[in-house]
Amino acid sequence: MGWFGKLAFGGMGLLFGGPLGAIAGAALGHHMIDKNAESTQRAIPIGQTEQAQAAYFVSVFSLLGKLAKADGVVSKDEIAVVEEFIDHMNMQVQEKQFAKRVFNEAKDSAYSVDDFAFQFYQMNRSRPAILISFMDVLFKLAAADGKLHPSEGAVLQKIKNIFRLNDTQYEAIKSVHFKNNDKYYKTLNCTHESSDQDIKTSYKNMVKEFHPDTIMAKGLPEEFIQFATQRFQEIQEAYESIRKERNF
Repeated sequence: MGWFGKLAFGGMGLLFGGPLGAIAGAALGHHMIDKNAESTQRAIPIGQTEQAQAAYFVSVFSLLGKLAKADGVVSKDEIAVVEEFIDHMNMQVQEKQFAKRVFNEAKDSAYSVDDFAFQFYQMNRSRPAILISFMDVLFKLAAADGKLHPSEGAVLQKIKNIFRLNDTQYEAIKSVHFKNNDKYYKTLNCTHESSDQDIKTSYKNMVKEFHPDTIMAKGLPEEFIQFATQRFQEIQEAYESIRKERNF
């Protein structure tokens, strides 16, 4: 019997407690316990390896739920990524149902991202490879709709800090799922945290300022007009790249 069977048949109290244990218990409910067995069930010991597997499983889907809800709405694309992730895991039907319940319980729970991330870090702080692979899974979900929403970026940064990953590790994972558009944001005097409206406003102001017609009307030297024209093209390229990334 694997960790899920023991979880479902009485080992809950011997697992990891805390926010993750609460979410696991809420997701488990009475849906996955045979009511005939429920009356006679007794706790079944769970080993350290099984506990680690269960913690990883519950943590993944709890933080995926919080991340998906970070921008206020769980999109169809995000749900599709979670379902695809579940489908590609070698799990029984009941386990897949449990994963979906953990996701749903966590995204609407009163627990914060910090609560889940800190508990997972406490369990795995001596295993950085697990923390890095976990962050990679979260970035995959964040990239589901093709853009990194500012609120999602804030959540991922928060988890990165809790996991004590350095900037190089974080940026390496991020670059796998998102094209590095830092230079484009800088061109528009914006950052990844800027809202869509802020980016549009900055773009319009810069286009007006560097448009060749505007520069020529000011009677500036030809050398500056050439510079302004090049700058205008860079502004256009930056805006188009960010617009495609954010899908606005």
